[in-house]
Amino acid sequence: MKQSIGSLRDRRLDAVRAWTAFVTDGDDAVRVRPEILSSWQRSAQGAALDVSVAPLADEHDTAAFWQDSPLQAAVSTVEQELRRSAEDGDLVLAVTDTRTRILWTYGGRVMRRKAETVNFVAGGRWDDASVGTNALDLAGRLDAPATVFSAEHFSPIVHNWVCWAAPVHDPVTGERLGVIDLSTTWDRAHPIGLATARMMAWMIESALPDTRQHPRHGIPGSDHGLALTLLGAAEARLDGQRLLLNRRQTEILALLALHPEGLSLERLHALLYGDAAVSASTLKAEVSHLRSTLGGAISSRPYRLMLPVTIDVDEVLERIRRGQVLAAVAAYGGDLMPGTDSPALSELAEVVAVAVREALLADPDPDAVLGYSEIAPYDVEVLETCLRRLGPAPHRATPLLRGRLAAARR
Repeated sequence: MKQSIGSLRDRRLDAVRAWTAFVTDGDDAVRVRPEILSSWQRSAQGAALDVSVAPLADEHDTAAFWQDSPLQAAVSTVEQELRRSAEDGDLVLAVTDTRTRILWTYGGRVMRRKAETVNFVAGGRWDDASVGTNALDLAGRLDAPATVFSAEHFSPIVHNWVCWAAPVHDPVTGERLGVIDLSTTWDRAHPIGLATARMMAWMIESALPDTRQHPRHGIPGSDHGLALTLLGAAEARLDGQRLLLNRRQTEILALLALHPEGLSLERLHALLYGDAAVSASTLKAEVSHLRSTLGGAISSRPYRLMLPVTIDVDEVLERIRRGQVLAAVAAYGGDLMPGTDSPALSELAEVVAVAVREALLADPDPDAVLGYSEIAPYDVEVLETCLRRLGPAPHRATPLLRGRLAAARR
């Protein structure tokens, strides 16, 4: 649920006190997250405290880099969805290169004006050496999603902001291409902000040119090829017949299906195990079993599925992109592989859950909300949003929605 303005004020006051103690008294023992403190220490070595705007890189060089970048092709594919999110939430979005130079921005009416006053625009350099601690720099530096709230920013010019950023990777090589950032004012901070940034990063990654050259060819509802159900109870069927797989094998199959361009052994290992100490030979054995189960339909170097594939995640996200909220909820069976310890699948699970929820908050179709409330019975905000949208006029769904809202509040 959205944080109360009172709790946000308290959080902001704590951040201001810590920042003041660090800047004024040189106190390195302030109570902030380790990555924030490290960035403050780096930022203090430069002139970030006194900047009034971010420095600008050469305009023509920035434009030329953007036009030649695979990020440009990907962003143009999903730009409508990105713009809608920015306008609905009055956010400013930014995509950067690996040096934290902004390549593209789009903003809601209010945030766009605020962004322009500090050069949060194409060409703006937002590395911490230039403007101090911020989420764009942290996400790139740590190669992980990052949040920076209010006075956690080192430079006072963005103390009124909250920013969420997530790295964007090439899905084939794993190379980091840049980051995507969402920013708004601190009083509009929301717990799902970071998950939304992750979702947008995933959208961009899925639209990168290399990915689009290898589409999945399965036909929904067909008994031909591989059909994967990952939402709710995980299940794999080959030509209509259920496959008997253990959890890890299903996870491997899911990752290969989600990356039709193929994955190297090292990349698959990272997506599946993260930093866990699991040998490459263990992974090779699992893939070998899967290859045998699929009649040899997994190639090597890279590992790639060599048969038509359909996957329920695709259907849900595609329905959301088309604005078909009821159909998306009907295809949404619940959390993606609950309990998985695969970092890639855990992140995708959050992406899908946020996408469904955000779609319902934007378009709370009563039948869709009722269906969703069976899967997520404690989501009070979605139920309240739907009832507000219906208003006082009689509607067949109102009594049931009110009943479920009362149960959720209990």
